[in-house]
Amino acid sequence: MKNMLVYHASKDIVEYPEVRETRFMKDFSWGFYCTKMKDQASRWAIRGTGRGVINTYSFEPVNDLNILSFEKMNDEWLDFIAKCRAGYVHDYDIVEGPMANDTVWNYVNDFIQGIITREQFWVLAQFKYPTHQISFHNKRAIDCLVYKESEEVYG
Repeated sequence: MKNMLVYHASKDIVEYPEVRETRFMKDFSWGFYCTKMKDQASRWAIRGTGRGVINTYSFEPVNDLNILSFEKMNDEWLDFIAKCRAGYVHDYDIVEGPMANDTVWNYVNDFIQGIITREQFWVLAQFKYPTHQISFHNKRAIDCLVYKESEEVYG
């Protein structure tokens, strides 16, 4: 994995990222989530009411991180997200791959509940625009982020 700029959508300036356990599990379990797509971060920052903030970091990885990377949505990605959303906590420092946005998440949930088959999931998910997320799951991973700046955005 190489150095890159990543963006974290928030309602606040986040100079010092941290992993927080929340009520609901996310795609890749608990973590500090970013994206390399600034326009995606902007869309997420302005969800809800009020201003949004895009926090920018330089991601400077060290060599011995345990990283799982999904190049695209595939069966392995779908199974991993289903497990994480059901409470699975993994041992990866960083996980990177497509994001199950609201629409895709509905399809994932239908798949988990047996409402649709794996094949039906792929038919429904194939026309969704590309997304990206990279999640940092412990202090060692977060220490690879160097805060650069924050920018307010409005809907």
